Amino acid sequence: MNKILKYKMTIIDTLVIFLGCFIASLGVNLFLSHAKLLSGGATGIALILQYTIGLPAGIVVFIINIPLLLLSYKKLNREFTLLTAIGMLSLSLSLMLTKPLTNIIYVNDILLYCIYGGVLSGIGYGLVFLRNGSTGGTDVITMLIRKKYSNFNIGSLGFLLNCLIIIAGAIIFGLPQALYTLISLFTQGIVLDKVLKGFSSKKLLLILTKKEQEIINYVIKDLHRGVTSLVAEGEYTHDRKKMLYCIVTSRQMVELKNCVYSIDPTAFITIVDISEVKGKGFKNI
Repeated sequence: MNKILKYKMTIIDTLVIFLGCFIASLGVNLFLSHAKLLSGGATGIALILQYTIGLPAGIVVFIINIPLLLLSYKKLNREFTLLTAIGMLSLSLSLMLTKPLTNIIYVNDILLYCIYGGVLSGIGYGLVFLRNGSTGGTDVITMLIRKKYSNFNIGSLGFLLNCLIIIAGAIIFGLPQALYTLISLFTQGIVLDKVLKGFSSKKLLLILTKKEQEIINYVIKDLHRGVTSLVAEGEYTHDRKKMLYCIVTSRQMVELKNCVYSIDPTAFITIVDISEVKGKGFKNI
């Protein structure tokens, strides 16, 4: 059963990674490349070569990643290498499939190109990372450096590599194109973060109240959520009481907070943002 489940998850991972790469390639070819803008990572290098010598970005991404995949196979986790290979092949293929669509959309506003290119790229790469995948390029480089020098921050290193690509683009294509690329990458980062965290954020509520049973009944019967009681002791009074631990959606958080204060106006509530929840009652895909 475990092997069958693992096989199904691998198929789901592959399909989602390909879908993500296809969406990202639409962002590149429909918007970014049409306006001669760049992207981050290996795609950014590929776009520079596509603009200067006419070599298709999909082929360049494939060529760049071959030695990196060999290094990843020898030095890094085999599963990471497999998912990276799937992501790299999916991105290369998607960039080639969507290249004929480059001139299908035309607007006389470069800002729209960089924003919508960033949005689609963020959605696409977010789906890839959501399945623990990678599109290779600078992701492999940062992981290799991180393994050798454990004190390196992966996010900062990736940002530095992207800055070098943007500087190269500014020298070749001019400062305005580089500045628009920065806007696109900023947009991409925001959307990617939203995809990873989920558009419907979750909230953790820690509730101290004198009427815990009424609130427990409301959470279970009306909100259809679980609630856990923790024993809490006040260090000033040394009084012991139940503290309710409950995770709900943002919309339910408002309902629950209003209900708690209508039942017990003296209740004490702490609300914490939750980036990811897995388990019964929440999506676990």
